[in-house]
Amino acid sequence: MTRTLRTVLIAALAAVTLAACSTGEADVAASPPAFDGSHVSASSFAAAAEVEGVTVIDVRTPSEYAEGHLPGAVNIDVEDATFADKVAQLDPAADYAVYCRSGNRSRVAVDYMTQAGVTHTVGLEGGIGAWTGSIEK
Repeated sequence: MTRTLRTVLIAALAAVTLAACSTGEADVAASPPAFDGSHVSASSFAAAAEVEGVTVIDVRTPSEYAEGHLPGAVNIDVEDATFADKVAQLDPAADYAVYCRSGNRSRVAVDYMTQAGVTHTVGLEGGIGAWTGSIEK
């Protein structure tokens, strides 16, 4: 490999590396994830929660919800006997961002919702414990 070609390749690699590490405005906020039933990072979940028309669902108990919840979240306790009835009332074409305390109950909720035909969901990996945004009481 000639010295000139090596220099060009190193310069190109450096340019690509620097571009990938840029802190431009587009990099500040995460893109909303696909509402495909997956669990995502707090930043991706925050982006999903900001999508127009999305409903944020807290599947913890009412007492946990009262201690603090994500802004605008509605409480549908996955462990309550009425959970199935409440899911049946949801618009199956709408988008839902679902969370709990650690991510375990939201997985159960998302799985149930998917089986019930509510398939446009995303969960918060790590639950509210991973959340870095504001909390309402």
